[in-house]
Amino acid sequence: MSLEAHINSAARTADGESHWRPRLFTAGDPGQRSELTAILARGEATEVRDTLTEQVGELLTARRPAWRPSTEELARAVEGHLHGQPPVEYGTWVWYPWSRRLAHVLPEAEYRELRQSRNQYKITAAEQADLTGRTIAVAGLSVGAASAFTLAQEGVGSRFRLADFDRLSLSNLNRLRASVTDIGLPKVVIAARQMYEIDPYLDISVWPEGLTEDNVDAFLTGDGRADLFLEECDDLYIKVFARERARAHGIAVLMETNERGMLDVERFDLEPDRPLLHGLIEGVSAADLKGLPVREKVPHVLRILGPENLSERMAPSLMEIGHTLSSWPQLASGVALGAAVLTDTARRVLLGQFTASGRFFVDPAELVRDGAQVHPAPSVPPTAHPASEPATQPAAGPAPGPAAETRTSPLALPGPGAALGEEGIRRLVAYGIQAPSGGNVQPWKFLARGPVLHCRTDDTQPATLLDFQGAATRLAIGAAVENIDLAARAAGWACQVRPFPDPADPGLVCALTFSKAPHTPRPGLVDWIDRRATNRRPGPARPLDESHRQALMRCAADSGARLHLITDRAELAEAGRILGAGDRLRMLSPRLHQEMMSELRWTPEEVRATRDGIDIATLEADSADLAGLSLARHWPHLAFVRHMGGGRAFEEGARSSVAASSAIGCLTTTATTGTGSDAYFDGGRALQRLWLTATSLGLGFQPVTVLLYLFARIERGDGSGLDATETATLHTLRKRLSALVPQHPDETELLLFRLSYAPPPTARALRRDVDTVLRFDDPETRR
Repeated sequence: MSLEAHINSAARTADGESHWRPRLFTAGDPGQRSELTAILARGEATEVRDTLTEQVGELLTARRPAWRPSTEELARAVEGHLHGQPPVEYGTWVWYPWSRRLAHVLPEAEYRELRQSRNQYKITAAEQADLTGRTIAVAGLSVGAASAFTLAQEGVGSRFRLADFDRLSLSNLNRLRASVTDIGLPKVVIAARQMYEIDPYLDISVWPEGLTEDNVDAFLTGDGRADLFLEECDDLYIKVFARERARAHGIAVLMETNERGMLDVERFDLEPDRPLLHGLIEGVSAADLKGLPVREKVPHVLRILGPENLSERMAPSLMEIGHTLSSWPQLASGVALGAAVLTDTARRVLLGQFTASGRFFVDPAELVRDGAQVHPAPSVPPTAHPASEPATQPAAGPAPGPAAETRTSPLALPGPGAALGEEGIRRLVAYGIQAPSGGNVQPWKFLARGPVLHCRTDDTQPATLLDFQGAATRLAIGAAVENIDLAARAAGWACQVRPFPDPADPGLVCALTFSKAPHTPRPGLVDWIDRRATNRRPGPARPLDESHRQALMRCAADSGARLHLITDRAELAEAGRILGAGDRLRMLSPRLHQEMMSELRWTPEEVRATRDGIDIATLEADSADLAGLSLARHWPHLAFVRHMGGGRAFEEGARSSVAASSAIGCLTTTATTGTGSDAYFDGGRALQRLWLTATSLGLGFQPVTVLLYLFARIERGDGSGLDATETATLHTLRKRLSALVPQHPDETELLLFRLSYAPPPTARALRRDVDTVLRFDDPETRR
């Protein structure tokens, strides 16, 4: 037999058009397994792809993103998922008769779960489930074929109706995704096959005769009304007639023209009286167009396209049709762009996220052109920068001796026996403002009136959720007053402190009166004031030295406070989980997030300009953490994370830092004023002494106290400013923390903090200049 005869025989026996739907065999059904066995026995499946166990393994790891199993652990998990069932009997065997390939895949629900897992969270699980149930009709399979494939690939719809009368020709391969072996096949067959090869569970019906006036209604509504109609027909009459019927049935229509990314959206589902094609052919019906010769259709086509909208190459190309061109030009890039634009728009239309009608352009030649480029700047700051002051922290050991007392310091005390005067007050306040404050907001103002220094709240600062009833402000001012008292006594001056001397002036936290006391012993803690800093660096997680524990407990008791220390590793792990949950809540609460971001200083210029807030260099974060924080800076990103119930990554920082700690401390005060202003003011003084003591022992100290002030808000303020979900979460966290640090009704919780033997911090936050917080209004102070 000659070559020609062999080819003719093969062509006659080939049945390339009838097979476009695969056959599915349920692996667990004995009868269907028998049918499949027969196909294999006849040699009808020439290639078998069985990756079922790999798919199960990928499914299990996709469900647990943080899981990193060993090969053996994963194999055991796969076996457990199959419940002892042989892999060959699990899932579905899919036979593609046109390629004679047999593939083994997961059951439908698991197949879609895994295949679409990389869509999340650009598409949520709930949105994906909604989209999966949709029916989409596509007529015209140039841009339409690419769009149908992309819709199926993205999981936008699972039931499709495809209509096109045409067969693939060689000239179509300039833009259509197909093979030379597909030439001559109906375009609907090629499109259906490609879609089934990415999802064998689709439900596709084909209309190889294309759309006609006789079948349009069945195409749009038969077996259930289509949710969306993608109209990509070439014939002008059918284009208009199909729209008339879509409008009658209340079905939205999308059309992409493969010209400058032109997209038309007609929401007949929302606008039942909307004119066809935006009114561009007003007064013309499909009946008016029926039977018109091509020449007479041209004016209508131009009215639809708009000559002013045509690209510089399309307009002259239209003039050449029938002369040097057989049809209007289309490019693969335009088809790919059209598929992307149509799919994205279809998804948002079906989900109710986009409701407009009209014409839109996604024109690459306009968007990507000379002069349109942007010059992106780095958005993630470095981990450290020169705006921050270097922070020093001594090695563990006793307080410095006389030689260390004369060390060079940015702070200087008044000389022993010297008159205090304005300069002395200025120096004492310089010591005071080295105190810590939540968010480094520095909520203090000082007013010198004669021999009295008034310490006031800075009323220009906005109220925050974490400063419940001004407690955090009074705690910070108490710490500042402790610094001033230590510095004054070191300079030979006694400091009389009168808290809240004027009930009619709640902003006046205390009044300090100084008198000479040259024989007062010098307090050793004063030498650590300018060394004290928040240390967020991880430590070696070594146990807290007993001598250090006793020194801290003694310091708290001597200050009228009580210190609770968590040192058990299991309890520390639970504390890390509690604090992590608090961090997550803070990041995902709109107001708390806004307040926290307002505290951060992102650039050296911003740090130097404000000299307050949290310099990101002090966070001791690596580049990956800073990149994540930069993303989290923008609330719309986190609003979606909150909606999805995500944000577990925000818990990791606290868990890891606590794991690298020696202890978690909770400082409380047993002041007789209970939870009033005096309790926090006195507690601030105790806190500062404790922090200075920890610094002198070589301990890293980091406040982690957000939860305490949120607990106060829900327990004493009915949760004002927090929503019901946040309040419920806080009540749960309160119970968990109380299991570690029992509450006592006579105590006020002041601060949660972590202790570590970490190396010194690489930077410390700046402070505003003394002159910006101190004012003199009595000439007596200027002697």
